[in-house]
Amino acid sequence: MLVDADPFGGGLDLVLGAEHSGGLRWPDLADTRGRIGGPTLRDHLPDPRGLTVLSWDRGGTLSVPAEAVRAVVAAARRSWDLVVVDLPRRCDPATEEIVGQCHRILLVVPAEVRAVAAAGRVAAGLGVVASGISVIVRKPAPSGLRSDDVAAALGLPVAAELDPEPGLAEALERGEPPASSGRGPLASVCGLLLDELVDRDDAEEAA
Repeated sequence: MLVDADPFGGGLDLVLGAEHSGGLRWPDLADTRGRIGGPTLRDHLPDPRGLTVLSWDRGGTLSVPAEAVRAVVAAARRSWDLVVVDLPRRCDPATEEIVGQCHRILLVVPAEVRAVAAAGRVAAGLGVVASGISVIVRKPAPSGLRSDDVAAALGLPVAAELDPEPGLAEALERGEPPASSGRGPLASVCGLLLDELVDRDDAEEAA
């Protein structure tokens, strides 16, 4: 399941070319309280390309109460094997609810001085309510900034390095999901991260 938690991101459904798909978006769930059944949630969300997606729309609603976010994310965790959340840069009560339920947080940082400085502020905010934050360093590095430099500046470990993805911008404009071919730098990094999650889950079950 993919969850778009950033109301200023334009909508994750656009990334999948599913902006016209029927189903609920975050504003429709703003009044949610208490426990939500996973099957009920699944039946009412868009599922383009075999992925269940909870996105923002392009309307005027820019926030959802933390209680509603807590209920929705808890239902998602109970009902899907893997839930991937696109977090916003701000750390408000709704974001804190999500972060508190995350097993792992990945901060994607371009290998640029200004981007690293901005990431430091984001990491400081997240660090108040979360642990286990690591960094994906996105190349190219115009000034030769190395992943070790980014890690040292942020005081966070590097989870992966991401090389430029050929044709990514054009694919997104066409509504084609990134890495859908299963090839290229982005697919390789995603595969690496998924393998690590599977290995972790297997180790926890064995323990």
